[in-house]
Amino acid sequence: MVNTKIELQDLGKKEYQGTWDYQEVLFKKIIDAKVKNRRQQLDEMTPNYFLLVEHPHVYTLGKSGDLSNLLISEEKLTEIGATFHKINRGGDITYHGPGQIVGYPILDLENFFTDIHKYLRLLEEMVILTLAEYGLKAERSEGETGVWLDVGTPFARKICAMGVRASRWVTMHGFALNVNTDLGYFDHMIPCGIKGKAVTSLHVELGKAEISEAEVKSKLLKHFATLFNAQLIEKNTAIL
Repeated sequence: MVNTKIELQDLGKKEYQGTWDYQEVLFKKIIDAKVKNRRQQLDEMTPNYFLLVEHPHVYTLGKSGDLSNLLISEEKLTEIGATFHKINRGGDITYHGPGQIVGYPILDLENFFTDIHKYLRLLEEMVILTLAEYGLKAERSEGETGVWLDVGTPFARKICAMGVRASRWVTMHGFALNVNTDLGYFDHMIPCGIKGKAVTSLHVELGKAEISEAEVKSKLLKHFATLFNAQLIEKNTAIL
């Protein structure tokens, strides 16, 4: 089986709104290609993308989320240098910020498989395999999307959040893995709307001042390519 090609773009540090707008552009590009293929009865491969990015401090609330899970006022948001966005992914509230690797696979799943559940499980597996390379036993938590440590114990803590949107089998949004993240920003929210669960990061778990984010990205991409039987083709950073 020939590996499906995915265009990889590492956007570096970009603010949330511009990146969201850019996701929408790529999402529409794939949808338009699918519509064209069906109308003209073509058998052309639709494009696929994988964006990597680091955002300034921002809280985002999914379409099924509860605003009360954001625990601070608009004035306090300004004080801590953060912004807030209601967005069109699934899930509740989450935080993005410096030291966090955020990935947005914008894929036509008809190029891979038509199963959203499988898609989410493979994204989780990518993170689980990556963390295993650092000696951490990461797991899924039943009924809770994302990747956790010490599941089923009083010390359960989330290290990677996930939330996606899919339409016509095209995906957007994705995952956020805490690497060198300032966990203090999670104190201003109820992470993913789940009370009583802690959040952690790779540098805290390993007891190191800083982890190479480039190295973590490389491991994530390696496992993603294997799990999705994909060929990642790096492209110069897009200008947002």
